[in-house]
This record gives sequence, C-alpha cells and structure tokens, in this order.
Amino acid sequence: MAQNGDQKAKYKFLFVTQEALSADLAWQLAKEGHDVRFYCHDQPEKDVGDGFFEKVDEWEKHKDWADIILFDDVGFGIKADQLRKEGKFVFGGTAYTDNLEFDREFGQQELKAAGVPILPGQNFESFDEAIKFVKANPDRYVIKPSGEIQDEKELLFVGQEPDGKDVLQVLEHYKETWSKKMKKFLLQKYAEGVEVAVGAFFNGKEFAMPVCVNFEHKKLFPNEIGPSTGEMGTNMYWTRSSPIFEATLLKMKEKIAASGYVGYIDINCIANSRGIWPLEFTSRLGYPTISIQMEGITSEWGQFIYDLAHGKEEIQLKSKKGFQVGIVIAIPPFPFEDQKAFKKYSEGAAILFKRQNIDGIHIGEVKKVKDDWFIAGQSGYALVVTGSGAAMSDAIKDSYLHVSNVMIPNMFYRSDIAQRWSRDSDMLLSWGYL
Repeated sequence: MAQNGDQKAKYKFLFVTQEALSADLAWQLAKEGHDVRFYCHDQPEKDVGDGFFEKVDEWEKHKDWADIILFDDVGFGIKADQLRKEGKFVFGGTAYTDNLEFDREFGQQELKAAGVPILPGQNFESFDEAIKFVKANPDRYVIKPSGEIQDEKELLFVGQEPDGKDVLQVLEHYKETWSKKMKKFLLQKYAEGVEVAVGAFFNGKEFAMPVCVNFEHKKLFPNEIGPSTGEMGTNMYWTRSSPIFEATLLKMKEKIAASGYVGYIDINCIANSRGIWPLEFTSRLGYPTISIQMEGITSEWGQFIYDLAHGKEEIQLKSKKGFQVGIVIAIPPFPFEDQKAFKKYSEGAAILFKRQNIDGIHIGEVKKVKDDWFIAGQSGYALVVTGSGAAMSDAIKDSYLHVSNVMIPNMFYRSDIAQRWSRDSDMLLSWGYL
C-alpha cells in the first residue's frame, strides 16, 4: 500500500517461482523498501535468496496479502490469467504468451499473421520425417526443440554444412537418444547476419518506452565455442526509436494486448541486408537480462512494476545514456545438471570480495548467512556482474573491473562479452537498423 505525503510508496510483492530465477529482482525491491515474500517450487533451489528477503513455503495463502503477484517464468500463464479474473494485479505471463515461447512454430505463425516476415521452417514430430525432408531439400538448417525440452540448451543445433549433412547426422543421433523426450521440434532455414534481440515492458495495453536492444552471448567459451548455456553475458542499450522493434515486436502489440499480458517480452532476430528475421520469443523476464537492465535503469523498480500491473498509461522508464554490459560468473557444474559435481566442487562455497564496494554485483543462486554470502541452489549460476559507460568500450571496462572484485573457488566466466559490438554495430548501421 502507498504511503502518504512525501514518503515513497511502499508495496507488497509476492514472487512465485519455479527455480528462483528472479532472486536478484526480489532483492532489488527489498532494497527499495518494499515488502517482499518469495516462493520457490523446486526443492534444490529452496535456499536461494535466504537472508536477502522473506521466504514462504506456500504462495496461495499470501495472494490476498500482495499488492502485486509476480511470476518470473513461462508455464504460469494459465494461473496468472485466473488470478487476473479474480481481480488480482499480476506481473507475468498469459496462456497465449506462454505458447509464443513454448511452441516455436506457433510463435512464427503469429508473427507471420501480424505482418512480420519469417524464415522458412517446418515443425516435426517425427525424426524420420525430418530426415526425409532434409534429404529432399538439402540446405543449411537450425534444429530447435519445442516445448519444455527447449530448456535443454545443448539440443539446439546450428548446422554448418550447406547441404545439411551435419544436420542429418544430428537428427539420426537425436532419434536414438532423445526421441522419448524430444517430441516436437522446428527445422528452420539458417540465415547469415547479426543476431540481435529487442524487448520492452508491456502494461497490458501498450509498450513502455524506451525499448532494450541487446546482444546475447550464448556459448560457454569465448568466440562462441562450446555448448549453449542459455546465456553467458549480454551487452545492451536503451532507445526510444528502433527500426528492429518497429519491424517485429511492435507489430505484435494488438495480439499481446488481447491476451492481457503484463511484463517484459523480447524477440531474438537475425538481421541482414535482406531484412530482420525473428527467431524466437522470450515471453518473460530474461536471465541475466533483468540484472543487466538494472544497471541501465534509474527508475524505481517497485513503482515501475506496480504501474505496469495497474495498466497505468504513458509509463516513463528512465534509463542511462550509453551502454550496459553483463557477465555471468559461474561455477561447476554449470551449464549442466550434475549433483555429484556440485557437491564436490561448489556446494557451500563462499563468495568473497576484494573491495567492500559491491557495485555491479547481482545475485544468482546465492544465500546470505549473517553478512557472508554463499553459493545456494545446485546449478552453479552464481552471479551476474554489470557495468555501464558512455561508449561500449567504457561499459566493457567497467564490467570487467567489477568482475575483478569477485573471488569464488572454481569460478569461470567469458572474457569476450561485447567484443563483437564494433563489427555488429557497423553492419547494423550499414543496413539502417541502428
């Protein structure tokens, strides 16, 4: 409930999470003085956030307490829709926006119906049919799992051969090893260009300006080598005018509004001289995106989320000029699930800082005991470290300066986040997208 007079408004936020992904945002709201209660469903992640904000073992008994109920991932859309019908104020997905992310083919067809050009692609539920298709139509393809299996990032495969021979080999392998779990997948024609994403917050009716243009680094090792991790770091900037946004996400406004969605939504694209080609939706907060966005946003997050959930018109999000960079600091077994490796190398590890100043430090799977920080959960996703600057080179320098402050046994991170910017920005500028 808001405070009267000159005092800042104070609200009650109830976080409902599957894997405690939004711990950093919950901590930010707690630091702003809001009341936060945090529920996590997955047992191995239950200790994430201990000591940073209040935790609860059940969430539904707290729904009448909350001013805002925040769902931090896909899969909660049906429940969020139900709560909205009950008159609750919800930040999070809808059944429709969940489907945009879960079902890649559905997302592509919705974009096409909204007038957005898409890359040729076909959905398959049979590996034999996919193999037959590639043999009949030799080309370079990308294999993209659909549904919950897409969380297995190592299954996404980007073909390198122009005749699709490597894709055929991978499909044969998946047929033998993944056919029981990988029930549906998209074969999409490969497009050369710059991978760029654009996202914005939505209040149920309109996008809140400015929009976030961001560049993900998904592979485990520098120079995009190794398994896909979801994300090892990102560079971004905020803008009120983006040809990429106008050509893609903005055209989806009416469809998103019809679903009643409130939250952040992002679309990843390939841009080249022939156009902007949308690849996939993220119909939720992004990770580590939200932590890097905190580096660039100067507005109070609690008031902003409250205004979004209440459908306030013409919400103004204040952002820094220039650029932001974020780097994931991880420990074993990340990016894989291996309880034995976690217990051996990482469980209970202390997080130490060379300097008392912890600017740019954002929590991943972390808990606090008294004033000491320790690794929590079991994935090895430890911290997100951010920096900003008027030029991208300044933001890179600032972020890695903050990384140098961190000490965790067996920690690792990518050393080349945002180094592609000079090439990417030159190409995007030459095509008229910046």
